[in-house]
Amino acid sequence: MQPIPDFVPQQLAKSLLRRSRQGALATLMPGSGDPYCSLVNLASHPDGSPILLISRLAVHTRNILADNRVSLMLDERASGDPLEGARIMLSGRAEQAESEKDLLQRRYLNAHPSAEAFVSFKDFSFFRIIPSGTHLVAGFGRIVDLKPEQFLTDLAGAEDLLAAESGAVEHMNADHREALGLYATKLLGAAEGDWRCTGCDPEGLDMQDGQTALRLNFPERVTDGTELRKMLVRLAGEARAKVGQKAD
Repeated sequence: MQPIPDFVPQQLAKSLLRRSRQGALATLMPGSGDPYCSLVNLASHPDGSPILLISRLAVHTRNILADNRVSLMLDERASGDPLEGARIMLSGRAEQAESEKDLLQRRYLNAHPSAEAFVSFKDFSFFRIIPSGTHLVAGFGRIVDLKPEQFLTDLAGAEDLLAAESGAVEHMNADHREALGLYATKLLGAAEGDWRCTGCDPEGLDMQDGQTALRLNFPERVTDGTELRKMLVRLAGEARAKVGQKAD
């Protein structure tokens, strides 16, 4: 099928990767090669690739250690018929965290604070799925295969932003919860709630209230802390302007 003209599959795939907090993970059973599917929690790396925290006692982890080829199904949990909502099947390899363990742990716990108790367990480890491609289904005429460069965020030149991310997230959550609420309600049309920041990258800001996650895309790419601050101030101003428009 060919996509219809107003369909932007790259943006939808990126959004699903950033907003998904659970997914169906498929692995291969050693010996037989039979598929094994399980429900897992996940978060996203700054480039959008999925992060898992899984136990070696679980069948899927043992499968990955024997053959790290995996696929991951994510869907937008649309109301009504689930098949009418968008979903992606991401394929790739699950790699255990080594040099990036601190980054993966921080971003995962931002998305799943209750998982902190498991981090110290010796059988739990962080894994990152390195995608080889994804299959997006978003309705009739909206079925597209995408390459990693089409749905992952390019981090080249954004080292300063990544270094500043942890502090920026803490600052937003400690001092700018009102702004986060305005981003969610006035710019993204979400309901009011206890919105907090879980991460940022060159293309946008991730927010969450409970298990409901939102993605605020930036109109332009940002690559350092100064650009990020200016962008967040700008977007807060746009959100407050919408409050004034509604009052008028």
